[in-house]
Amino acid sequence: MAEPDHGDDDELLFAEEEPERIPAADEVSLSPWKILIVDDDSEVHAITRVVMGDVLFEGRPMVFLSAHSASEARALLRAHDDVAAILLDVVMETDDAGLKLVRFIREELGDHQVRIILRTGQPGQAPERQVIVDYDINDYKAKSELTAQKLFTATVAALRSYQHISTIEHGRRGLERIVDASLTLFERRTRDAFLDGVMTHVAALFQHAQGTLLCTAGPDGAGVPLAVTGSGVFAGLDGRPLADALDAGALDADALDAVAQAFAERGGRHGPDWSVLLFRARSGAPGALYVQGHRPLDETDRRLIALFCTTVAIGFDNIHLYERLQEAQRATVHALGKLAEYKDEVTGDHVRRIGRWATLVARELQARGSFPDAADEQFCDQIGLASMLHDVGKVGIPDSILRKPGALDPDELRVMREHAGMGARILREAAGMVGGRNYLSLGAEIAESHHEKFDGTGYPQGLKGDAIPLSGRIVAVADVYDALLHRRPYKHAWDRGAVLDLIRREAGRHFDPRVVDAFLDVVAAEEAPAAP
Repeated sequence: MAEPDHGDDDELLFAEEEPERIPAADEVSLSPWKILIVDDDSEVHAITRVVMGDVLFEGRPMVFLSAHSASEARALLRAHDDVAAILLDVVMETDDAGLKLVRFIREELGDHQVRIILRTGQPGQAPERQVIVDYDINDYKAKSELTAQKLFTATVAALRSYQHISTIEHGRRGLERIVDASLTLFERRTRDAFLDGVMTHVAALFQHAQGTLLCTAGPDGAGVPLAVTGSGVFAGLDGRPLADALDAGALDADALDAVAQAFAERGGRHGPDWSVLLFRARSGAPGALYVQGHRPLDETDRRLIALFCTTVAIGFDNIHLYERLQEAQRATVHALGKLAEYKDEVTGDHVRRIGRWATLVARELQARGSFPDAADEQFCDQIGLASMLHDVGKVGIPDSILRKPGALDPDELRVMREHAGMGARILREAAGMVGGRNYLSLGAEIAESHHEKFDGTGYPQGLKGDAIPLSGRIVAVADVYDALLHRRPYKHAWDRGAVLDLIRREAGRHFDPRVVDAFLDVVAAEEAPAAP
């Protein structure tokens, strides 16, 4: 069926009517709405600006970008990712240039927020029903029906829709950041690492802020607020009273008052370009984050920030509980170490030296990337203390065997070798009460495996190669090295060079060659003269 003749269809027709105006504000501080006009007729651009140029929506004006072809529009859309609405012609350099641009916007750019109003002077080439079904557009207008009032109504409706979608998307992204912050912060196991994580996520929530300052209310939650850590303009204030930041000019008096009031009123505060976020952990004095130089926050922003503060408070409590658990484990390790020392007078200094060597070797292996799955940060933090338990099973060995000045006979040797399994059982049972990876579980692993040999001839299980836990392979080298260097009831101390030669020869037989290589480098570094 032939389409009706509308005369010059490329011309926008505006009736003699005055559209209702949203009241203008004397001063507008919010950023304008960006409207992209895509049409090959220059008059369309001019008339649209005349009709809509002084309209305000939600107190914000409109700014218009112009493209006279789909290719120009592509370039503008790549340069401006905050276009709110597009007034798009269909027929330009080709009969379907506008429709192809819709595909580009939705599929290639992945922009599903911008509202697209399709305007056509030739409806027959882009039938409304087909276009609405096949293309992700938000309105369809024939130019012949677009009065000034209808253009105003369609544009404001598109902006309102864009605003709602943007709010939802902003909230969704904010929630994703909060969830991500929760997951990553709760993985932090030290207070310093947790604080670094908090500052990183605050920077993500307040993009382009000038500075962030984390502070506490002072001892027992009273007194002059103290800076814990800072970034941006507040970098370098760690551990200093906020009054110092005031004196140094990094913080003004109003900001200091805002922080003090937040602590006094036990609630966050917000200004036009600053915020004080308060979080109250059960495990200590309240803390506050002062953020300076950010964009104005809406209600969604403030709710997300309140949720983030709750996450931070829970994280601080978790860190406190984890630290208390670690302290309890360390106390247990020291108690068990003392028990082994009581049985064997040479054990005390020996286990402390082994702990030091084990830590250094583990760090060296981590730096080399030799065992990325095993030598992680937790392993390196724990192995030194856990290695002190390697001989705890000796508490069950008779003194007559432990302190015998000469070589052990076969029966005595069999009894002595039982200390590895005995120590592992004691520690594993205790570790089970704690759960997860901990000092005691690693100590059990070391106690059981540090007498295994790389070639499979060790005890108690005859494990071979990588079947021996890395902790056991590290402590095996450190144990032999320290034992040979020092006098025992049944032997004299060896020369250091002779001990190192033995360790080199035993690489691949008694010891893991990779661990030996790292150990030798650590020893060389320890013996190297200090730089002047």
